[in-house]
Amino acid sequence: MSMEGTAKPFSLPREMWSYLNERNTPPTEAQTALRTETDQLSERGMRFNHESALLLQILVKAQRPKFCVEVGTFTGYSSLTVASALPDGARLLCCDVSEEYTEVARRHWVAAGVDDRIELRIGPALETLRSLPDDLEIDFAVIDADKSNYTNYYTEIIKRLTPHGVIAVDNTMWSGRVLESNQDGDTAALQAFNDHVAADARTTNVTIPIGDGVTLISLA
Repeated sequence: MSMEGTAKPFSLPREMWSYLNERNTPPTEAQTALRTETDQLSERGMRFNHESALLLQILVKAQRPKFCVEVGTFTGYSSLTVASALPDGARLLCCDVSEEYTEVARRHWVAAGVDDRIELRIGPALETLRSLPDDLEIDFAVIDADKSNYTNYYTEIIKRLTPHGVIAVDNTMWSGRVLESNQDGDTAALQAFNDHVAADARTTNVTIPIGDGVTLISLA
């Protein structure tokens, strides 16, 4: 498998990363097509890491969720992966503010035959989440959007999370910058989010050092 378009975790020696990457399941044709188009964009660095997407795929196949939420869709790499793994009748709600980037996602969802499982809502994700019915249950969620609202997104999702539900949060290692004391706004927000999750006695959480760090959260 080509390593083009993958990202080495900052904490992993390159030799080990290469060894593992060569043995991970490679992208599907649909993922490769989406990755190729996304990598032509100026904001290509926002694309969801393939290894992290594989983790989501395995979780969704094992969990068999009925209703999923994605906060931050960009061009749709993670949503394409999640939707492709959903059982019959399951739904994925995608929240994003960009018509331009999600139009790329829409085309690739259609090409992959998963568009009928996905609802895309354009607008501030926090408003979308707060507008959901109080009794709506979320089985699986992905957070990968503006870092300043990570804790707010988490707050809205966790109160609707089913007992068997899982939240996957991307970028929680932030290339090691979460260890720094002199931080920018995004880094400070991620530090606050990580501390908030760690202190939440309602949950069990673990951060997996793939990509830029993926934190998995479930109810305790």
